[in-house]
Amino acid sequence: MTDTGSPSPHAAPPGCPAHAGAVRLAGLEYQQTPSQLYRELRRRHGAVAPVLLDGDIPAWLVLGYSEVTYVTRHDELFARDSRRWNQWENIPADWPLMPFVGYQPSVLFTEGEEHRRRAGVITQALEGVDQFELGRECQQIADRLIASFAGSGQAELMSAYAHALPMRAAVQMCGMPATGTDTQRLVEDLRISLDAAEGDDPVAAYTRVGERIAQLVKEKRERPGPDVTSRMLTHPAGLTDEEVVQDLISVIAAAQQPTANWICNTLRLLLTDERFALNVSGGRLSVGEALNEVLWLDTPTQNFIGRWAVRDTQLGGRQIRAGDCLVLGLAAANTDPLIWPEAHVGAENSAHLSFSNGEHRCPYPAPLLADVIARTAVETLLERLPDLVLAVEPEELTWRPSIWMRGLTALPVQFTPVVQ
Repeated sequence: MTDTGSPSPHAAPPGCPAHAGAVRLAGLEYQQTPSQLYRELRRRHGAVAPVLLDGDIPAWLVLGYSEVTYVTRHDELFARDSRRWNQWENIPADWPLMPFVGYQPSVLFTEGEEHRRRAGVITQALEGVDQFELGRECQQIADRLIASFAGSGQAELMSAYAHALPMRAAVQMCGMPATGTDTQRLVEDLRISLDAAEGDDPVAAYTRVGERIAQLVKEKRERPGPDVTSRMLTHPAGLTDEEVVQDLISVIAAAQQPTANWICNTLRLLLTDERFALNVSGGRLSVGEALNEVLWLDTPTQNFIGRWAVRDTQLGGRQIRAGDCLVLGLAAANTDPLIWPEAHVGAENSAHLSFSNGEHRCPYPAPLLADVIARTAVETLLERLPDLVLAVEPEELTWRPSIWMRGLTALPVQFTPVVQ
């Protein structure tokens, strides 16, 4: 979603005293200084802040690490079925966030035993991906992408590399061709669904994504292969084609844009922070540390919508009503001063919430596969182009105007041209 402007208090919706002083999320300049904004929200509201989504729809932004952890570990209080929302009468059909919250027969909205069944299918389908083979495929994809711009001595890595590589890897895992107009349209529609720019129609884009994945499922039902889609279709749980379509959308969306931003945010860190620049020669030293630090400080998914309160309860000193929507502030939680009391975020551990937490976290082994894709992308690029440097000053880099995703608008670089 596109966001411009700066944070400002807004009058609470009628009959909603709990949201007095709420901040419009649609107006926050998250893309440039999110940490400052999270600090201000904490100062004014504590660990749980009243906010307004698009169209001034009230919700709660959970900022605290312990509070986000509590919400994600207590599905009996904060569940995923969005049909509980007490604001549906105020939501238009073309609401920009509908792809996030509109109920679908997807693993994202299931609960209890049904969620465990659906997540189990995804887990076993992903476990069938050979990580070493995935690494080899990603290196081959990386080599082809790098070859397309290596001779020019310059490139814009966000579009030419960071987005393209995980896209091709994800669709290959699911049994689609890695290249071609059809695949490119799917990826563009996924981008619009997750992070629409001005003039985009995320609802229409999400509809097109569903149609293309339905076609893939039909193809694999007729001609199964050694891929994630076929393994989901033949799993003993017996998911319907519609269930497989919805769950595949979740898998591909999670593998593509967040991983692309993880790659690009890591490259930015390596190219701008002298702690890494002194050690990265050869492309392997410190890459793992940089990938992990990005998950703490510039996590690809800043905020996630959401959870819905099952009954009246309290969280972070706030009275949460049954049916209230909670947005998980993953980026804010990762930098919560209560877990980093000396204001220094140590990236040496992996207790971040970037893959969420609890039963609805990214299913194992998805984070491991994402790490293979991201690590291979970064290491291969630095090995092939060892004198890679930014083509602009670091302060000229800008972040996409999104409250949901954390990614650069562009990453221009230059290097010694390589003759193929």
